[in-house]
Amino acid sequence: MADGIVLERAGVPTVSICTDAFVVPARAMADVYGAPEFEFVTIPHPIASLSPPQIEANVRPVITEVVRILAGG
Repeated sequence: MADGIVLERAGVPTVSICTDAFVVPARAMADVYGAPEFEFVTIPHPIASLSPPQIEANVRPVITEVVRILAGG
């Protein structure tokens, strides 16, 4: 989250992706960095034990949201 905020402030379009287990800490990090409205994308937790095709299946539903955030909208 912090990296995404720092990169966005530097003008680098960024999308932070976190699992649903980390939404509260992600939002807290955005608040600490003075970016309470920072948008991020959430996918199901966990991911460490998933195969690449399983991760792709989790990410596929949020691709439109990733593109929207990258496009600034």
